[in-house]
Amino acid sequence: MANARAQTAAIPAPHRLDRAAANGVQGVWDADAVNRSHLRLRTLVTLRWLVIAGQTALLLALGLLLDYPGPYALAALAIGVGGFVNLLTGVASPLQRVLGDREATAHLAFDILQIAIFMGLMGGTANPFVVLLIVPVTLAAATLPLRHTLLLAGLAALASLALAGVSLPAPAAAPGPRMSLEYRLAAGLANIAGIALIASYVRQSAAEAARMALALDVTQAVLAKEQRLSALGTLAAAAAHELGTPLATISIVAKEMAREAPTPQVKEDADLLMAQAERCREILRRLTATPDAHSDEVHERLSLRQLVQEVIEPHAAVKDVRVEAIVTGAKGVKAPDIRRLPEITHAMTSFVENAVDFAASEVLVTARFDADTVSMEVRDDGPGFAPEIIAKLGEPYVTSRPGVEGGRTGHVGMGLGFFIAKTLLERTGARVSFQNGRPRGAVVTARWARSTIEAG
Repeated sequence: MANARAQTAAIPAPHRLDRAAANGVQGVWDADAVNRSHLRLRTLVTLRWLVIAGQTALLLALGLLLDYPGPYALAALAIGVGGFVNLLTGVASPLQRVLGDREATAHLAFDILQIAIFMGLMGGTANPFVVLLIVPVTLAAATLPLRHTLLLAGLAALASLALAGVSLPAPAAAPGPRMSLEYRLAAGLANIAGIALIASYVRQSAAEAARMALALDVTQAVLAKEQRLSALGTLAAAAAHELGTPLATISIVAKEMAREAPTPQVKEDADLLMAQAERCREILRRLTATPDAHSDEVHERLSLRQLVQEVIEPHAAVKDVRVEAIVTGAKGVKAPDIRRLPEITHAMTSFVENAVDFAASEVLVTARFDADTVSMEVRDDGPGFAPEIIAKLGEPYVTSRPGVEGGRTGHVGMGLGFFIAKTLLERTGARVSFQNGRPRGAVVTARWARSTIEAG
């Protein structure tokens, strides 16, 4: 029975595959991914520190090395405000988090204003370092939707024009006449042109890369669909071939029984046998002819307990480690049936495999549900994640824990595999988190809105 369940589980319901194909690049592979924010908090914080470092270097060079007079206290205050905000930003949430469109736009708008105020104190467009205004817009062009990029580019353009007309004189060795308004306006327009050209170039390159990645995902989805339909057709053809002979035998025996029936009741039973055998043969003929027109209602959905059992089953027999599963829910709330999504099974099985490799003696897989959410947690009693890489977990080529040659599962590290598993879960709508347990061990948690994965 277990083998039969594994075989049927390997062939997802055809109508779900049709739905994925009909949605095309929606659903798991969403076409809007091209226009969705891809700005990680770590990228924003790092680039902001670089800008602040550049501003600080400029301030020190003019004030200390060249000893030019200027409003250095106010400029230092502008730098300090930027540094303080960046410090709070880095501490407030995990650095690997992807910012939402509006949140990222607000951060970059703040950067533009901070740079504009700093440059206003240091000479405006007469200071060549006004090109720093290009940095936030370029980052937006690479990571944000077009309308957000245009909004930030417009803000940077207005700041450039404002700096051409309203700014303090640039620090200089001796007081002198300011550069003409025409020159400062020309410098501001040149800065705007640079913003437009560089942002357009970066935007085009980022969009092309996103389209290529999306095309690869869609290609993989189509190939997976064809492979599964092919497997289903092969299974149906094999079933029709194998069951044809016994069904024919049943029909012949039923005809003989009907012909020699001693009572009307026996003849009625024999006729029923013939009718049911013919019905089975007709079903097999339809499956063989159009395998994609029917769905596997039995394996289209599974209970939360069945999902957890499928996740731990490959590792249940590992020596020296006890792998246990627990399903718990809110009082009075019915346990959900889950849509069978291969992404969830593969990803959670990978996390369990990693936990088994590093566990001292126990791995616990816990599924929880309430009226709004469903979550799965994999917890082990091993050494946990290394402190220096826990903030980077889920990124490609980051090994979660030191590799163990000859580990229990023959698995070394979880670098790219961890990234793939996290990405698969996020495509199903999950929020994935990593942390160290108390007093020891590692904890991986995936949480979904119940409506996202519950079978209808």
